[in-house]
Amino acid sequence: QVLLDESGGGFVQAGGSLTLSCTASGNTNAMGWFRQAPEKEREIVAAVRWRDGHTFYADSIKGRSTISKDSGKKTISLYLNSLKPEDTAVYFCAATSRTLPIVSSLALRQTYELWGQGTQVTVSS
Repeated sequence: QVLLDESGGGFVQAGGSLTLSCTASGNTNAMGWFRQAPEKEREIVAAVRWRDGHTFYADSIKGRSTISKDSGKKTISLYLNSLKPEDTAVYFCAATSRTLPIVSSLALRQTYELWGQGTQVTVSS
């Protein structure tokens, strides 16, 4: 069983930035970050496919974030900037060992079978 170790998160003022990182204990084919605000559905933030580095970004975060990967460390990092109060949520790392022939599947919650515990991000106004 591959485990996901998340780090980062915390409190930040609006307009600020932070970085979330996630390390997998084994090999995966894709990893990403989802978030879930109170009383809302879990939604994709960004994801990356290992074999070609293809990425996906949610429209809500596009232009304000960068997802990167370190293959040797099996780690992805999500840099978030120009943060807004509406970015407040629990952020979850996700991973899959499935082969993903369709890049758009990176955005789907059902693509991922491995999940981290979640890390809180709170953006104050």
